[in-house]
Amino acid sequence: MIENNTALQLEIAELMVQALNLDVAAAEIEPDAPLYGSGLGLDSIDILEVALVISKQYGLQLKSDNENNHQIFSSLRSLAEYVATHKTK
Repeated sequence: MIENNTALQLEIAELMVQALNLDVAAAEIEPDAPLYGSGLGLDSIDILEVALVISKQYGLQLKSDNENNHQIFSSLRSLAEYVATHKTK
């Protein structure tokens, strides 16, 4: 889909680590690991916090009723791809 979003993935991972006070380095977050449950272990409140930070940082709207949220937030890579195609800043 989007080629080589490594820098953006790391930037988003840094935002997530800071916003959620995660006990993991941003560089250690696997791009394809699930954000929910067994992967990074985020819950729905964490995802809302991430959506807020991403919205502020990149000037895009992530709405809770978006039918694509499951896909958008499935992994760091999919979130970065979404941000890359929708950001306004």
